[in-house]
Amino acid sequence: MAAALMDSELGSLLKVSAAVWAAMSYVRVASAFIRPGAARLGALLPVVALFYAIPFAFSTTTFRGISAFFLCWLGTFKLLLLAAGRGPLDPFLSLPHFVFSASLPVKFQQPASSSKAKKQDPTSAHSRYGLGKVLISGTVIPFIVYAFQFKHAMNQWQLLLMYTVCICLSLELVLASVRTLIHGVLGMEMEPQVDRPYLASSLGDFWGRRWNLMVPAILRPSVYGPVRARFGVAAGVLVSFLVSGLMHEVIFYYMMWQPPSGDVTAFFVLHGACTAAEGWWARHAGWWRPPRVVAVPLTLAFVGGTGFWMFFPVMIRGGLDELVLHEWQGFVVLMEEAGRWLAGANGQTVSSLR
Repeated sequence: MAAALMDSELGSLLKVSAAVWAAMSYVRVASAFIRPGAARLGALLPVVALFYAIPFAFSTTTFRGISAFFLCWLGTFKLLLLAAGRGPLDPFLSLPHFVFSASLPVKFQQPASSSKAKKQDPTSAHSRYGLGKVLISGTVIPFIVYAFQFKHAMNQWQLLLMYTVCICLSLELVLASVRTLIHGVLGMEMEPQVDRPYLASSLGDFWGRRWNLMVPAILRPSVYGPVRARFGVAAGVLVSFLVSGLMHEVIFYYMMWQPPSGDVTAFFVLHGACTAAEGWWARHAGWWRPPRVVAVPLTLAFVGGTGFWMFFPVMIRGGLDELVLHEWQGFVVLMEEAGRWLAGANGQTVSSLR
């Protein structure tokens, strides 16, 4: 059954990929001939609608969530920025680069100067980085899947920790795999997902410079910048977190097929208000600030505590935790079957050589 489900999802992935390539080809041509503004926006809106329909093509929670994140959120916001003549998309890019830039969290690899090239080899560094994440995630996830059968002997906090690690590693595995593929095929880099969040010394540092960096990279030009220009910094921060919360609700809807509860949005609004207050305090020179050795654990405690209180329980109530882990159980079984098949094939090859 796991093999049949995976075959079905791979078939859907091929169809979706073909649809995205066709849609992005149209977007590239239309944007090259239509000036930024209302006319270009009208031309791109059918593709936005397509992006929001694509997650319905998949049966598994994992594929629906990934497609919703990449296309419904990041891809749609990139198209809206393109309609305004801004953002990372350029209709004069080559078609493969344009398609990957629009549909995946990627960016062009910046050409290094000769002096920097002598000091480091970017290709090997990024390849080792991506491969390392794939190996770590691929090694730890099967142990979590195995531990899932003992969930009834765990308390709520142990379950939350297990679910959190599994979901984060699942995302890491997908993004690291895509990053390695894109870097090797097109010489492009995926935008980094995290930058040592355990070292965050403030909420602004955590959300803006360390955690899930693909999101602030697209929210800054599309939400924060325009709102800040008219209503100030605090309003820009609050609206950015509000939009982030609403888009998380959309992703959870695609994954669980349940209407939003508002708890996830409340989580991000709370963090937005605290981040805005933190920024207001930081702008006053001479006011007391906790030393870094204190600020880091305080930040992590606040993020973790509010996450366990408001964010992760939504997934447990909706059954998302069990859906994801059951899908990974099927994936592990599929990998075991593939391993046995490869071992048998190799054994037959060795016997024939003798």
